[in-house]
This record gives sequence, structure tokens and C-alpha cells, in this order.
Amino acid sequence: MTRATWAGVLQPALAGGYAVAGLVCLGWEDARAYVAAAEAEGAPVILQAGPGARAHTPLPVWGAMFRELAEGASVPVVTHLDHGTDEEDCRVAIAEGFTSVMFDGSALALDENIARTARIAEMAHAAGVSCEGEIGFVGYAAGAASRGTDPGEAARFARETGVDAIAISVGNTHLQTDTGGGLDEARIAEIAALTGTPLVIHGGSGVPHAQRKRLAAESSICKFNIGTELRQIFGASLRASLADAPDRFDRIAILSALHNPLCAAARRVIRDLRP
Repeated sequence: MTRATWAGVLQPALAGGYAVAGLVCLGWEDARAYVAAAEAEGAPVILQAGPGARAHTPLPVWGAMFRELAEGASVPVVTHLDHGTDEEDCRVAIAEGFTSVMFDGSALALDENIARTARIAEMAHAAGVSCEGEIGFVGYAAGAASRGTDPGEAARFARETGVDAIAISVGNTHLQTDTGGGLDEARIAEIAALTGTPLVIHGGSGVPHAQRKRLAAESSICKFNIGTELRQIFGASLRASLADAPDRFDRIAILSALHNPLCAAARRVIRDLRP
């Protein structure tokens, strides 16, 4: 199946009352497992290359890996640049075949965030690529604090940038290793009423699973980014693989043992977001 954009994935989710998993990838092994999980569930999936992934693997390599996986998949696969912080990140991703880019201007003043996001959305759309922006600021566990999304600012952001999806800050936190207190559903509803744009939750690993499932079915949240809970499975499975076979040293044998646990975990994530 050809690679998909937001139009082919998030808009159907918005209309159909479900959400799509944006799965954060750090290498070939996890990306391959996530596509296998999506195929097993018969659901679309979003493969994401964030700053951590790009720190040790160049964007052209991610573009080639994602393209290979997406073009061989039996379900729609969006290949997404996560947290691009400058125009060059987004330009290179588009040139390398990504079907979606996120410009993260959330640390900027509102006017600058809007202006820069609008330019990148225009560039992306001219290439047939989708664009995600962020309004408010989603903080980090043991790091920078969040700044909640103002619904009025979100309405202006949606109107003036023309993005295809908006990441919002409503109680979510990046890199959270356990379940938090949950999202602010009243604020989500107000933002949704004022924008009409598919909404995105970063830091989805910290959202209680029951709330994740309910919001996927009942709100305009059409994409949950999930990274930490899958990386925890990766780490635990790797330690178990080495402990079970202390003489094992071959990279392929070690990492192949992680495929089934990662695939099973990703299937649970995807299934939670479906009707």
C-alpha cells in the first residue's frame, strides 16, 4: 500500500470515532514490529522519527527505512517527522519521502509560532505532505514544565496556520514512565469546539488507558503519540533475552527475540484506540 498522509488517516479517524497510534521509533527493529502490529490489527499506523532517533540515525536513513516498511505494508502507514524545530528539518524530511512533518514552535512566542508554522505548512502542502503544529507546551518528566493550551489561542493557531493536526497541552507530559492523573477533558472539549481540527496528544504513555480509549472514541483527539511504554517493553525484553541465553552474542539473534513482545505491546496500544 502507498504511504499515507493525514488526509487518508486522521480525517477518517475524526469521522469514525477512533484514533491512530503515533509510534515513536528508535531503530529498524521496533519500526518493523509496529508495522507488523498494525497489519495484525488491520489498522493504520504512524511511524515517527523524533529528535532522539535523529540524533544517532540521519534523516535520509529514516526516510529509506520508513519508505521500505510503508510500501510493503498491507495497511496505511504515515511516515512522520516528530518535533522538527526548524525549517531545514522539515525540508529534508519532505525531500526524503516523509508523508508528514511536525514543526514544533511551542517554545516560541505565539505570533512567531503561528508565522513559522504557517510557512512550513504551506511548504508541506505544496509537496503533498501533511503538517502538525503545537500550541501550548507539553513538558517533560523531570524536565521543563508544561504550559497548558489556551483554547482561544488554539482557535487562532488553527485558523492562521492551516495545519492538518494540532498537538495540545492538556495535562500530558513527555517521557512519563507511569500513569499520570489524566487529561483535562473540559479543556479538550473547548479546544475541539473552537478549532474543528484533529487533535494530537504527545506523551500518550502517561495517559490512563481507559481515558485514552474513551477520548479516542468520543473526542477530536485522533492521534496519541506512544513512545515510553513501548521502550519499556523493549528494555525489559532485551534484558530477558540476554538473561535467558547468557552465551548469546549475535546481534540478529538478540534483537529478533524482541520482535514478538514489541509487536504484542503495539497491538494493545492500537487496539485501545479503535472502536
